[in-house]
Amino acid sequence: MSEKRVRVRFAPSPTGPLHMGGVRTALYNYLFAKKHGGDFLIRIEDTDQGRFVPGAEDYILEALKWCGIEPNEGVGYGGPHAPYRQSERKPMYRAYAEELVSKGWAYYAFDTPEELDNIRKQAELAKMPNWQYNSISRNTMKNSLTLPADDVQARIANGDAYVVRFKMPRNEEVRFHDIIRGWVVFNTNELDDKVLFKSDGMPTYHLANIVDDHTMEITHVIRGEEWLPSAPLHVMMYRAFEWEAPEFAHLPLILKPDGNGKLSKRDGDRLGFPVFPLNWKDPHTGEQSSGYRERGYFPKAFVNMLLLLGWAPSNNQEIFTMQEMIDTFTIERIGKSGSKFDPEKTKWFNQQYLRATPNLELAEMIQPLLKEKGIEVSNEYAAGVCELMKERAVFIQDLLEGPYLFSAPSTYDADAVAKKWKKGESGALMNEWSNVLDGISEFTSANIEASFKEFITAKGLGMGAVMPLFRICLTGVLTGPASSEVAALIGKEETKKRIATCISVND
Repeated sequence: MSEKRVRVRFAPSPTGPLHMGGVRTALYNYLFAKKHGGDFLIRIEDTDQGRFVPGAEDYILEALKWCGIEPNEGVGYGGPHAPYRQSERKPMYRAYAEELVSKGWAYYAFDTPEELDNIRKQAELAKMPNWQYNSISRNTMKNSLTLPADDVQARIANGDAYVVRFKMPRNEEVRFHDIIRGWVVFNTNELDDKVLFKSDGMPTYHLANIVDDHTMEITHVIRGEEWLPSAPLHVMMYRAFEWEAPEFAHLPLILKPDGNGKLSKRDGDRLGFPVFPLNWKDPHTGEQSSGYRERGYFPKAFVNMLLLLGWAPSNNQEIFTMQEMIDTFTIERIGKSGSKFDPEKTKWFNQQYLRATPNLELAEMIQPLLKEKGIEVSNEYAAGVCELMKERAVFIQDLLEGPYLFSAPSTYDADAVAKKWKKGESGALMNEWSNVLDGISEFTSANIEASFKEFITAKGLGMGAVMPLFRICLTGVLTGPASSEVAALIGKEETKKRIATCISVND
């Protein structure tokens, strides 16, 4: 018998922007599916209509596209198990809830929200704050287990509001194997009778999730550890339906950089980094949240960083292409404990990807930024700028931090001039050097540097006495790329012109 085709899903709720932890969950699912030649689908779990946020679904799909984590099935992609939005699958869930009732694994509960609130308040007064609707308390509640059958039928026929609850057995051990955590064991006495079907005709997450995973033939459920407490209920539901359960893997949390606890948007706001892949504007409050894309991060750098936030390769490799990620990824190498997010390391990843990007590609990326500044240069010239600046840059916008590469300096750093420029003497020296430049036929960085060394040797001067003067002439400051490289980029004529201007201003 052939092995089942691997099928995994990413199933976010459209309740706001996609957290980077959600992107990592999608990434691990995607890599696992690709490695095993399987399917990666996206399903939108929107059963909780009260928490639905307009624009969130589009945001999720756009964020995954930007990251290069594209499903081959699901919302926006189609497939044999459509529809992939739970709200559009609403008619199918009731039959599954009724099936569990008929099998004795679920029951109708007629208790009103007001009655339940009152019971909880009474329990608190009796110093029992953790009251649950469970295998003990259900025997005193208003449900189909305690009411006469004809009364139950009459209530349903009369249109009385009710929910369907799962009938969790008492004092049973629920044991399942988690690919990351090994064997996980719960006792059913710790679990309550969860609502599976709500009075508004919508399934809860638990019922819809199990039914959809089964009908969509999901083989592996790879999700965040916040769902671990729900896993025993899900395992019990598979048993109740007499379905084969998928394999489970619960991913560790992404932790805040300082202190303990899960990384949140507040941590990002407090420490100055994004926690979302793209910018997000809350449609209700108008609050803006920044994203990695708009901050200037490469999607591949963002994804590479997420890969290593919980998963470790067998060697010390840190930079991965998507294909390398697919080839080397295994769930077994995901750690059990949470991983601290390091914003500085994330910048380092971006820096590595920027350096590895061909200069002409970088040139095309900076052209829109140059146009905003009213600067027009050829792609070839812009590529030369990128070559000079990329070793010092972290983000694309950092490549423009040498304004002197686009126009002659209009001012000169006063401290630099005071420190290095000697009136009368420095001007004469730079004038001599300018005349030497005339004799360089091929105006390359190497030739300029060789001529400069010959010049200072002939003058009996040290590099530190003359090079800063040349740099001030070209750039107006003492820091930046090598002067010979700047001169080669801007050309002989512009170099000589800048030397003459500097002498006239400072000498």
